[in-house]
Amino acid sequence: MSPLSGFLAVIVFFTAILVAYLTKQFQIENLNYSSSNQMKNTNIKVKTIEKEKVIAETLNGRFAMLGLIAAVGAYLTTGQIIPGFV
Repeated sequence: MSPLSGFLAVIVFFTAILVAYLTKQFQIENLNYSSSNQMKNTNIKVKTIEKEKVIAETLNGRFAMLGLIAAVGAYLTTGQIIPGFV
């Protein structure tokens, strides 16, 4: 195995660990919100949708930053944004 292949395997491993961690955090945030008390005179459906949007946008931002770091890492190691794609 070449050093570049080993390096890319390590990057893939750490990316998988990070995705698993972020997914777990998303589940914990969702559970924390669903178990919290709602105000009595509010529409529960609207509150739930709005909180889900905030959590989804937070997770989307985290994955976008992960993709940006992966693109920069690929460019620095191979000189291409998508390695092997001409």
